[in-house]
Amino acid sequence: MHNLPDTLDGWLSYCESLHPRNIEMGLERVGEVAKRLNLHFDCPVITVAGTNGKGSTCAMLEAVALQSGYRTGVFTSPHLVHFEERCRVYGEIVTAAQLVEQFAAVEAARVQGGNEIALTYFEFTTLAILRLLSLARLDVVILEVGMGGRLDATNIVDTDCAIITSIDLDHMEFLGPDRETIGREKAGIMRPGKPAVVSDPMAPQSVIDHANDIGADLWRFGIDFNFTGDKQQWAWAGRGRRYAGLGYPALRGANQLVNASGVLAAFEALRDRLPVTAQAVRTGLAMVELPGRFQIIPGQPTMVLDVAHNPHSVAALTANLDAMGYFPVTHAVFGAMADKDLTPMLAKIGPLIDRWYFTDLPTPRADTAAHLQQKWNALQMVAGAKRDVKTSLYSNPEAALQAAIAAADPADRIVVFGSFYTVGGVLQHGTPRLQAKHLGA
Repeated sequence: MHNLPDTLDGWLSYCESLHPRNIEMGLERVGEVAKRLNLHFDCPVITVAGTNGKGSTCAMLEAVALQSGYRTGVFTSPHLVHFEERCRVYGEIVTAAQLVEQFAAVEAARVQGGNEIALTYFEFTTLAILRLLSLARLDVVILEVGMGGRLDATNIVDTDCAIITSIDLDHMEFLGPDRETIGREKAGIMRPGKPAVVSDPMAPQSVIDHANDIGADLWRFGIDFNFTGDKQQWAWAGRGRRYAGLGYPALRGANQLVNASGVLAAFEALRDRLPVTAQAVRTGLAMVELPGRFQIIPGQPTMVLDVAHNPHSVAALTANLDAMGYFPVTHAVFGAMADKDLTPMLAKIGPLIDRWYFTDLPTPRADTAAHLQQKWNALQMVAGAKRDVKTSLYSNPEAALQAAIAAADPADRIVVFGSFYTVGGVLQHGTPRLQAKHLGA
C-alpha cells in the first residue's frame, strides 16, 4: 500500500474510484470488513428508516438525548455542503482530521491479508463513520438509514430500537414498485424482541406483518401512541406515559408532530436503558435545528429552503407554504435527480409558484434544467393553464438563486427545493442573507 490519501477530500475521491457502481445492495462485503474492524457498540443504538422525516427524527432524538445529559453520536446522510455534516458527536459536527484516521483504518481492514474486498462509496464512508462513533465512548448512537433498510450498510449494526418514519415511493428501481414492497425493505432494520416504532399513520401492512413475524415489540402510531394538539400546544400519549402542554418543535411544518411522536415513543420504549426527563423533552424539541427542512431564512424577500424531492414531501412542503399566508409572487429554484417522479411533484406545488428557476446540478444522476422545464411545459399543456408562469434555466443553484433575488420584490418569497444538491448549492458560502432592493431605487 502506498500513496494513500492524507486529506478527507482525497479519501472521498479514492472511495469514488474503488467500486464501479454507485449503489450495490447487499451486506456481505460491508459486513466482512466490519468484522475485520471488530466494529461493535456498547450503548443503545436507534436506527431510523423511512422515505421522509428521517433527518428530522434523528435531529429530535439527538436534541432530547443531549438535554438529558447523554453523550450522543449521530450518522446521517446525505450532507448539504460538507461531508463532515454526516457525523455528529455530542451535538457537534466532527472534523475532517477525525474522519481521515478512520478512513485509513477501513482501508487497512479492506485489503487485510491481501484478501481485498470491494466497497461502494457509501459502504466505505459508512464504515469510517461507524468506527469513529464506536470509539467515541457514547451513551446512545442514532443511525439514519441511507436507502431502504434491509440491505443498507447501516443494517450491519443490530439496533436496539428501530423507527420507521413515513413511507412513500422513492428509489423504486432498488426498493420496489409500491409502498408495500418498499415498506418491507425498510422493515428490515427491525430486530426480534426489540422495539419497532412505526410513526407512519398509514403504515403499509408489510411493515406491521414483518414486525409480527419476527416478534419485534411493535409500537404503532394511532394504537400504541398518539398526539393531540391545538394552535398553542400539543400533547403525547403512549403506553403508560403522557406528556401534556408541549411547545411545538422548532422544526416547522405540520408533519413534524408525527416525527416528534415517534421520537417520544422510542424514548418510552427504551426507558429502562435511556431514561429522559419531561424537561429534556420540552427543551430538546424547542431547540432542535436541521438545515433544509422547511427552513425559513429571515429577511426580504422571505426565503424557504426544503429538501423535498418526492411526491409525499413536496405535498407537505406545499401545505406548509400555503399556511404561510399571502405573498404577491412566489419564485421557485428547483433541481432534482433524473429518477424522481416529477410530474406529481410539479402538479402539486405548481399552483403556488409564479416563476420557476430550473437548475442543473453537479452530479451525473441529476436531471437537466432543460428537461425539468420540458416537464413543466408538458404539464401546463395538459392542464390548459390559465396563468402565465415564467420559467428560466441556470447551470447551478447559486446562479438560479441570484436571478430570483434580482427579480423579487421585498414582499415576495423565494422557495429553494428539490435535491440536497439544490439546497446545498445555495448554502455553499453560508446561509444567504437577503437584503431587498430599496423600493424606487
